[in-house]
Amino acid sequence: MEKIVEFQKVTFQYEEDPNPMFEDLSFSVEQGEFVAVVGASGCGKSTLFRLIHQLEEPEEGHILVGGKEVKGQKGYSGFMPQRDLLMPWRTLERNLALPLELKKVPKGEQKRRIQELLERVGLGGNGGKYPRELSGGMRQRASFARTLLSGSDLLLLDEPFSALDYLTRVSLQEWLAEQWESLGKTVLFVTHDVEEALFLATRILVLKGRPVRSLESIPVPLPFPRNRKMLEAVEIQELKERLIAGLQEERRDEEEK
Repeated sequence: MEKIVEFQKVTFQYEEDPNPMFEDLSFSVEQGEFVAVVGASGCGKSTLFRLIHQLEEPEEGHILVGGKEVKGQKGYSGFMPQRDLLMPWRTLERNLALPLELKKVPKGEQKRRIQELLERVGLGGNGGKYPRELSGGMRQRASFARTLLSGSDLLLLDEPFSALDYLTRVSLQEWLAEQWESLGKTVLFVTHDVEEALFLATRILVLKGRPVRSLESIPVPLPFPRNRKMLEAVEIQELKERLIAGLQEERRDEEEK
């Protein structure tokens, strides 16, 4: 399989930090994977996204996207943050139009693509509503739709469901799994929720230590399509407990420093 994202011996340190965040870090993500990234708070999960997005630059090493140096590339990834960031003065349809406007897509084509996507994400008939008229779950689905309209095959999702109530979060996890299966995109998904990672991902990357020098790669032994009953399997429960125990140990080590 083709490597979509590749870190080659990447070292990175924030100016205000006494120690590097990453040191000689290497890992890759292959086309079509759904990879969840987990780790203790402050371990660098979101920093990975900032580096992929060129919001930060590594001090050493190389970051490749699609087999090419990421520096100077444009439009290679779609980003969905924790908050939906919908503009309150724009209707849902006009919010979704933003990435198409930036690409100067003709208005007729914009409307067609937006309506088609609203139907896909279960928001058909809501294009004329404003964000304040939508539930939290609807706004997150709208944010995902806008991410898709970037046209990118690589989607970076940074804890997109963390602010939602439990039932809404569970519903959107199931919905996102269905979307990933049907769209064939490559997804990097940051989460602090181990169960969420197990339900969604084909593989989990665990960040440990400071600086992070390697990522533990754990395949999730569950087929698709998935349902929540699968999480009750003994091997999944054991994997969940192992992951949680590792993250708790990591947090204790950080607190003792």
